[in-house]
Amino acid sequence: MTDAIKTEPFVLNIGPQHPSTHGVFRIKVTVDGEKVLDAEMVMGYLHRSMEKLAEERTYTQNIPFTDRTDYLSSMANNLGYCLAVEKLAGIGVPARGDAIRVIMAELQRLASHCMAVGAFTNDTGAWQTPVMWAFREREKILDIFEMTCGARLTCNYMRIGGVAFDLPAAFEPAVRKLLRELVPFIDEMEGLLVGNEIFLARTRGVGVLTPEQATNASLSGPLLRGSGIAWDLRKADPYCGYEQYDFDIPIGYQGDSFDRFIVRIEEMRQSIKIIKQALDGLPGGPHSTQVPLALRPPQGEAYARVEGSRGELGYYLVSDDGPSPYRFHIRAPSFINLSALKEMTVGGTVADAIVVLGSIDVVVGEIDR
Repeated sequence: MTDAIKTEPFVLNIGPQHPSTHGVFRIKVTVDGEKVLDAEMVMGYLHRSMEKLAEERTYTQNIPFTDRTDYLSSMANNLGYCLAVEKLAGIGVPARGDAIRVIMAELQRLASHCMAVGAFTNDTGAWQTPVMWAFREREKILDIFEMTCGARLTCNYMRIGGVAFDLPAAFEPAVRKLLRELVPFIDEMEGLLVGNEIFLARTRGVGVLTPEQATNASLSGPLLRGSGIAWDLRKADPYCGYEQYDFDIPIGYQGDSFDRFIVRIEEMRQSIKIIKQALDGLPGGPHSTQVPLALRPPQGEAYARVEGSRGELGYYLVSDDGPSPYRFHIRAPSFINLSALKEMTVGGTVADAIVVLGSIDVVVGEIDR
């Protein structure tokens, strides 16, 4: 009788420059053949000391910093920060400003999910067609952002008290045209992949997270909803008048990478539904409240949160009655969602680890703040 053959564990670095790591992020995996025995996350390559720098600038000057955290969802980051300042200073927002914020936040969710879905298909081994389709639709949304505020990626559009500019005359026709074109794109993308046996083999049962694991790790966004938890801040803790809109919360049932993909696809349909309602009921009046340039909120603290593209995006601010925040902290969903990566990858293969990371949809800019 011979002894079973044992292989020596091998440590493999994936990143920080690897194209499948979604940014300058490294996973140090210990493998036995193709099986992952352990996974260690190494981050910090993109750290810019943003939270400390924000304590030296005025409240308004800090808005562009938020563009550069989750740079694929700058509108949502602008919004979360402005809500926190408004809460701290007791500033109201006109009804038109709230409606415009909702439209922009949902357009940003659509753009971000296009990137997430397209990049995820690449991670599963699909060639260029799906990702280029997704990028094509995303470019249309960025065209609308450029029309409105002059920027495509780091928009710097939200302002304390509302938004920087009112909507141009061409905005509504352009958005309605975009929404009509997005519906068949979403249907086509889903139809292309859901019936593809290679895509199903790469995603079904891969990176499973139970509802208990997801809640215990404080996960949020599509990652949490993919595990069957119907938690969405737009309904659980509404802001900007979201309670006025009719939409559903998509959830998954297996908690695997496939469910997280499907949740994002369905969320795109719900965002279209919200934008149509906001456009139909867009009120008149001012788009912003006049706020002093040298804003000095009273002493105190405030926390505001929004349902960003990746989950709960929160801003915690402390004021000492000065022109700059005494403390500025971001609750970044990518950072917290990434905490479940080890649990999701150990026991699978190296190839599965890439798929799992893609299903989380991280942006390293908000991990390394």
